[in-house]
Amino acid sequence: MTIELEEPRLEENSQVAKDLFGGTIGGIAQVLVGQPFDTVKVRLQSAPEGTYNGAGDVIKRLMATEGPKGFYKGTITPLIGVGACVSVQFSVNEAMKRYYDKSLNGKELGLPQYFVCGATAGFANGFLTGPIEHIRIRLQTQTAETKAFDGPIDCAKKLYRANGLFNGIYKGLSPTLVRESVGLGIYFATYEALIKRELGKVKNITRDDIPPWKLCLFGGLSGYTLWIGIYPIDVIKSKLQTDSLTAPKYKGPIDAFRDIWARQGVKGFYRGFVPTILRAAPANGATFAAFELTMRLIN
Repeated sequence: MTIELEEPRLEENSQVAKDLFGGTIGGIAQVLVGQPFDTVKVRLQSAPEGTYNGAGDVIKRLMATEGPKGFYKGTITPLIGVGACVSVQFSVNEAMKRYYDKSLNGKELGLPQYFVCGATAGFANGFLTGPIEHIRIRLQTQTAETKAFDGPIDCAKKLYRANGLFNGIYKGLSPTLVRESVGLGIYFATYEALIKRELGKVKNITRDDIPPWKLCLFGGLSGYTLWIGIYPIDVIKSKLQTDSLTAPKYKGPIDAFRDIWARQGVKGFYRGFVPTILRAAPANGATFAAFELTMRLIN
């Protein structure tokens, strides 16, 4: 009797470990492909109005002052951190899918269920990705003239000394949680809808039969819907996470929203949108393809 109870639990724990590993590989792929785009995006989002004339201007200045390595500033933090974040995203999403599969007695999940799976994964992930992104953004936006941090550990220490845990390291948590919940709900629901559509087009094929290039395509399209849906929230988050540590301009996300609206109107919430959309397809295509292919190998 004891063995019968333990075997399913061991099998479930093993699957969770596999999901975490697959997500980690997907996260590493995402960082390596998407970091240069993200650096350009963050510079555009956080710089004072008029600093840059667009994404091309950021690229030219980075190349002139810091060379190609400038596009990978702060990469160590996301390489470790995003790997962990994406592993949480995918493992929680897969766990929620298994939960719904059991509760629906094997019936197919619909888009609302897939959205809830992704949103739950996003909310759980928000507590991890919040401080990681904060540290990365501080490192990405500092220049040789404004250098204040000697790396991710030094940055974390100084953020904590300046304002403590919540207002320092976890600054911008509330918009991060909203962005992750809504965004990943859209993200995973879009991907699953595309997978379901593909499986319905051809008889007698399984998920494992879908070629890698289509996984990249579906991941890229999912990345588009993610960022189109939540980009303004990301701008507010970036404003909070690049605010002064000693004399902050914003009291919170609402204050940042009002300031952006008053100064720039609607267009202020879409600064840096072009590099983000350019990044969405390759970065998210690589993420899903890496995850799916890794799961095929280890399952």
